[in-house]
Amino acid sequence: VQLQASGGGLVQTGGSLRLSCAVSGRTFSSYAMGWFRQAPGKERVFVAAINWSGGTTYYPHSVKGRFTTSRDNAKNMAYLQMNSLKPEDTAVYYCAASTLGGTPTIGYEYWGQGTLVTVSS
Repeated sequence: VQLQASGGGLVQTGGSLRLSCAVSGRTFSSYAMGWFRQAPGKERVFVAAINWSGGTTYYPHSVKGRFTTSRDNAKNMAYLQMNSLKPEDTAVYYCAASTLGGTPTIGYEYWGQGTLVTVSS
């Protein structure tokens, strides 16, 4: 399984970005998909997860109401829509795939290479 995240860039505070994650392989619909971010000098943290069907999502308090994850199983794609961006959202964002059920926050087996999001104040 290979994952490739894209869509990062520079945006002003309050702006929006949509990240995409392309996943290779025939069994995309069997994976839960997650998004994580790592700010400079900090650990990587969980941002969002979506179950295999797209029917269930989960977000930490820090992004809930601003970020929305979705997926298109027919296209082997996952997405992270980020609205009302803040400077503290600046980080490298990673997509990941898990064979665990539900919307896991840990235990992802496959990772993309990351895409940089910079939010200017």
